[in-house]
Amino acid sequence: MHAGSLKKEPDRQASIASALRTVTTEQVGVAALVAALEGPLADPFAEAVSILAQIKGRAIITGVGKSGHIGKKVAATLASTGTPSYFVHPAEAIHGDLGMITSDDAIVAISWSGETAELKGIVGYSRRFSIPLIAITSGETSALARQSDAVLLLPRTPEACPHGLAPTTSTLLQLVMGDALAVALLEARGFTADHFRTFHPGGQLGASLMPIGELMHSGDKMPVVAIGTKMPEAVRTLAQKRFGCVCVVDAEGKLAGIVTDGDLSRNLHRNLAETSVEEIMTTQPRTVPRQMLAGAAIAILNEHNIGALIVVEGDRPVGLVHFHDLLRIGAA
Repeated sequence: MHAGSLKKEPDRQASIASALRTVTTEQVGVAALVAALEGPLADPFAEAVSILAQIKGRAIITGVGKSGHIGKKVAATLASTGTPSYFVHPAEAIHGDLGMITSDDAIVAISWSGETAELKGIVGYSRRFSIPLIAITSGETSALARQSDAVLLLPRTPEACPHGLAPTTSTLLQLVMGDALAVALLEARGFTADHFRTFHPGGQLGASLMPIGELMHSGDKMPVVAIGTKMPEAVRTLAQKRFGCVCVVDAEGKLAGIVTDGDLSRNLHRNLAETSVEEIMTTQPRTVPRQMLAGAAIAILNEHNIGALIVVEGDRPVGLVHFHDLLRIGAA
């Protein structure tokens, strides 16, 4: 039957049942990988991390077919988390791209069977020039495993494909192993969120990694009044600054509280003309340090359903960041 000959509407319940079987089958595969890492795979994994952490060059990822697609993602993840990496297709390698690989590099070859013919050239090259070779494979006695310095042996578990043909569980395990390597190297290198931002300056991810100290309003832009200030003056400050709130400080400049639009609404029954800010202010406003990342600030705003955060150094307010600031940079 031609792949395009299916005309009838798929059965809804059958589709859901199929999805559940796929996810369950792949879940079993990941559980088997966890068990392997708790046992015989532990030492080879640590050795692979050690090899990649000590090279002066790049991690060269290679693979064919679906393994090659996974390899490209692994290379991208490594590169974005502090391990210089590049994907080299083994077929292109034997037609000149082997020259891209140096003795300062290490090669990570991905092959489920470990018998992929196209890998012979790049594997032979690694042995000829003593370039470290790491295998991600399920073929324990395969040609690739026999040649490698570290073998990350994946458990053989059923594919989610009912015919056992389409790479599904197998490619998932390759991907998980690649992620495990990337994260272990990230942690070993002490790779921080600030480093991560360096590699991801654009888009929502880059925005969420921006310290709020770079976004906050400070100095004369901050809405600040002193304890004892009457509400009419506080309202004028609130209206002029347009943040929906005003910070209240004591005689020493320490943060004492905050008056928000909500506080005003809840106290309209009072004679606000004769009321001082300390009579209606919230005495424990949400505060954050200037080094907090924008993504974490958004989480606090959402959790507490508030519109702004006061940035403090010690017990003194030094800035204010509003939800609109986070929207503006694309972090929210």
